Amino acid sequence: MSELINNRERRIETLKGIIRRLHGGAPASEVREELRLIVHETDATEIAAMEQTLMAEGMPAEEIRSMCDLHAEVVQGLLPARPAGLDVPPGHPIDTFRRENAAILEAAAKVRATFGDVLAGTPGALDRCRAHVNELFDVEKHYRRKEEILFPFLEKHGLFGPSKVMWSKDDEVRELLKAFSEALAVPSAAPEEWRLVLELAGEPAVRAVEEMVRKEETILLPLSASTLTNEEWGLVHAESPRTGWCLVPPREGWTPPLPSLPVNSLKLPAGKVVQLASGHLTLEQLTGLFEMLPVDLTFVDADDRVAFFSEGPNRVFARTRAILGRLVQHCHPPKSVDIVERILDDFRSGRQSVAEFWLELHGKFVHVRYFAVREGNGTYLGCLEVTQDCTQIRALRGERRLLSYEPAGAAA
Repeated sequence: MSELINNRERRIETLKGIIRRLHGGAPASEVREELRLIVHETDATEIAAMEQTLMAEGMPAEEIRSMCDLHAEVVQGLLPARPAGLDVPPGHPIDTFRRENAAILEAAAKVRATFGDVLAGTPGALDRCRAHVNELFDVEKHYRRKEEILFPFLEKHGLFGPSKVMWSKDDEVRELLKAFSEALAVPSAAPEEWRLVLELAGEPAVRAVEEMVRKEETILLPLSASTLTNEEWGLVHAESPRTGWCLVPPREGWTPPLPSLPVNSLKLPAGKVVQLASGHLTLEQLTGLFEMLPVDLTFVDADDRVAFFSEGPNRVFARTRAILGRLVQHCHPPKSVDIVERILDDFRSGRQSVAEFWLELHGKFVHVRYFAVREGNGTYLGCLEVTQDCTQIRALRGERRLLSYEPAGAAA
């Protein structure tokens, strides 16, 4: 296999062959020695390229995701403990992701440390376990920042594997944590029942959290470090506060570069307006209007790419500017992409013009509608998503015919 060492394409082909054998049922021990010889000469970009090529050749992302843990088992200990490219200044997004990963591992260790006391019936152990699991739910901020900000920049470089495979694994972690939390909510149970809860729900959830940290540290972050430009890291840094921080705040020390392009691509001379068929608005008025609408707007163009979203102060679903230009299919969890595709296909073909959903979300009643946008001649221009928090509207009763202002800050 020495002829593969300095040939990137042949290494990727060899990796593909090994993974296909694993998918075909070959035992991990059979391929581990082959991987040992090649992995020391490869890097995260080649592993990502291998997964992406498999998907391009027809292997479903879901199948790759389902085998992801077996892949991890086979290469565990083979990849370098300190991948190149991760030594960055304090405050750089990679530094923040890694500090959060360290805090996530600490939180996971706290959860696992309570298992023995829970089984022993130690007073207060169950409450400590529940509290530490609640703390671990903070991984949601870490995952969202990865999915909504980091993945779009990888996609702009042609790397779609992480958003198709790793996002599914993120969702798997979410589901395992939720199941464990719900199992812990049982008011009382016999010792043997708690043993089953910890074995069947607790340990899988904690292990999944730890495995995701390992995948990020050995593959995702090195891949991102070697792919994103310094300016793109600056944009990741600028958009990150929208999702918040996981367990630990970012450090100071890194100065992000100034973007080379202006935030607003449309510039009008003072006093000039945007002339529309039904009137005209200055750019400032148009921006202010979108910010004050009691609904959230997102527009996806005819090529299925996110072209615009409104930036009101109380959006139901947060948006980051990293998604601009991103295929809308990649903005959703893989398990919901089929629904997105169906709506867009129905709109584009003219079979449908409106799709409507409503749901209870964190104590809010949320109404979501999708509208096909067309020219007068019927040409499809794109899809408009309109989202509204209807909790207060739904609660209205009777009439209000006299002027009455709500207390400052009361309106959503």
